[in-house]
Amino acid sequence: MASKTALNTEEVYPLENREISWLRFNARVLQEAADPRNPLMLRIQFLGIFSNNQDEFFRVRVGTLRRLLKLSKSNSQLATETRDLIQKIATITTEDQKTFNAIYTMLIRELKQHNILILNEKNLNEEQEVFVRNYFRNEIRPLIFPIMLKRFNRNTSLRDKSIYLAIEMKDSKGVLQTEHALVKIPSTISRFIILPSKNNRFSILLIDDAVRLCLHEIFSFMGYDTFSAYTIKFTRDAELEIDNDISKSFLELMEESLKQRRKGSTLRFVYDKEIPESLLEVVMKKMGISGSDVQQKGGRYHNFKDFMDFPDPGDPELSNLPMPPAGHPDLPYGKSVLEAIREKDILIHFPYQTFQHIIDLLREASIDPYVRTIKMTIYRAAPNSKVINALINAARNGKAVTVYMELQARFDEKANIYWAERLQEEGVKIIRTIPGFKVHAKLILIKRREMRKEVVYSNISTGNFNELTSKIYSDTSLLTTDPRIGKELSQVFDLFEANYQQFVFRKLMVSPFNTRSSLIRHLNQEIRNAKAGKEAWVVIKVNNLVDEILARKIYDAARAGVMIKLIIRGICIIKLLHPGDREQIEIISILDQYLEHSRIFVFCNGGDPAYYISSADLMTRNLDHRIEVTVPVENPALQQELWDFLQIQLRDNVKARIIDGGQVNPYRIDGKPEIRSQTEHYKYFTNLNS
Repeated sequence: MASKTALNTEEVYPLENREISWLRFNARVLQEAADPRNPLMLRIQFLGIFSNNQDEFFRVRVGTLRRLLKLSKSNSQLATETRDLIQKIATITTEDQKTFNAIYTMLIRELKQHNILILNEKNLNEEQEVFVRNYFRNEIRPLIFPIMLKRFNRNTSLRDKSIYLAIEMKDSKGVLQTEHALVKIPSTISRFIILPSKNNRFSILLIDDAVRLCLHEIFSFMGYDTFSAYTIKFTRDAELEIDNDISKSFLELMEESLKQRRKGSTLRFVYDKEIPESLLEVVMKKMGISGSDVQQKGGRYHNFKDFMDFPDPGDPELSNLPMPPAGHPDLPYGKSVLEAIREKDILIHFPYQTFQHIIDLLREASIDPYVRTIKMTIYRAAPNSKVINALINAARNGKAVTVYMELQARFDEKANIYWAERLQEEGVKIIRTIPGFKVHAKLILIKRREMRKEVVYSNISTGNFNELTSKIYSDTSLLTTDPRIGKELSQVFDLFEANYQQFVFRKLMVSPFNTRSSLIRHLNQEIRNAKAGKEAWVVIKVNNLVDEILARKIYDAARAGVMIKLIIRGICIIKLLHPGDREQIEIISILDQYLEHSRIFVFCNGGDPAYYISSADLMTRNLDHRIEVTVPVENPALQQELWDFLQIQLRDNVKARIIDGGQVNPYRIDGKPEIRSQTEHYKYFTNLNS
């Protein structure tokens, strides 16, 4: 009876599996690599993004499924479903890899048409070979430390973000037995060597092939004279296991867990399809790779994430037209940022407007004699972060600086541990992370003494305070002195310092306390209005829509007559199998030069639209297991900015894909004049200054 009910629920609320939906998203990334409307260098970068995404998917999501499979032995149905899903993932990723290889081959041909050549060790001319051998001896050879497979200790750790050459060494005289080794391709230098070239050619060699060319320099002293090399790559489980040893600080626990991550179980093994079967068997046996691990045949090169940093050949026609960030019209150079915020609320839209305004805000606060307190959350910081430097300067100037540094930001744990220790050394108060509970909110709070009262300056953003990612992530940041927002933002920081005691939030939505209930309340209001014959609609822009409760509520709203428009970059579990749902719900995904990262919610609200920006996606973890902050935008001019921003995206017919129950990710083509939303956004925000 239970299974029948579940089946009926699935029929009423058709939902896509989140992992399969994510793979559809990464297929959209691959579409960008194939799209001839993109400049050639951007298409190469999208190959790198696809590869990097897929690696992280295996490290995180497939790792989770593998652990779930181990834990579900007592539940045969769950075990079967999980095993089937892992197999489906393997099938899809194998097909995607074939598509990837075909696109790579096509792009190599296109590069060649523009006199950009990716050479290998077999087609170098004499001058280039001499250059590569010298480069190898000076730059690569000192970084090479071979592993002899005959004596390999499996308990040691091979890095899963790295690529290795599996080497077969033979003696042409037949005196020595065949030996096998692994050579790690160095990752501390560029993957690409720019070669001396003539006739306006731009020639590149991957360092993999420089190693292949010079294998005899590594192993000839052993008596071998014949070498062959094939690329292999591992992907390991990236989950951190944090023990409960109360005698250790959380920093110590995190550092130990990061060391354990290097030894995580193998999830995927990718190898050159040309590798001899005998060598493949030796490698798999020594590495302990079994049939339960996903195995993929690949090409000569792996780790295409490095192609995100493909060398610039210097031809502007092959790259994106430059879109340098504009200054904000309310924050002219030389004007006090604090004064500008005091005059009126301000929205900054990255990367169309410069992140320098946030640096200027922190710098000004660090030296302003009337600023007493600066509090901030940091999830991911840039290397050589100007944000961190401004906070250090504030502490040196006697300000009370408090930072919540999220030590569990996946893959940034090591960097954040470093920054936490650095800030602490300079007198900044660091609020300790609680294991298993992340703070994902992006917040700055500045308290300033003005006219015998305290004024709170609040900055709530959809993205990280990171000057590097702000150039490629599309985010929105609100600056305000609204005392109601300031009061509740102060309470959010009090949460961190007061053992997470619960406060009542009326202005802000704060996960895990009231974000879910507030969103449902807004949707229910739209449902009531629709049933009463009133205008009712919702526009939502997020990275991912995964939470099943909210997905079903969106279905309910649409079926009650609410018009729903969703802009979902990544995972979307709503499938739209029913024709009636497709009439009421429109879902698009936009992928382009910048990563769409802002989260924006707009509700019709009976003709008085309610606008919000947020750090939270519509995922269970963001609603129930993290600290997230969603802030209302109430200034009419700023509401118009957000509305214009969303309408430009909803009219995109160049980079928007239609998301429905199919698997094909079709570009939306409507026959109207072309609108590429990111280009139009840049024009819009640049024109604000004119």
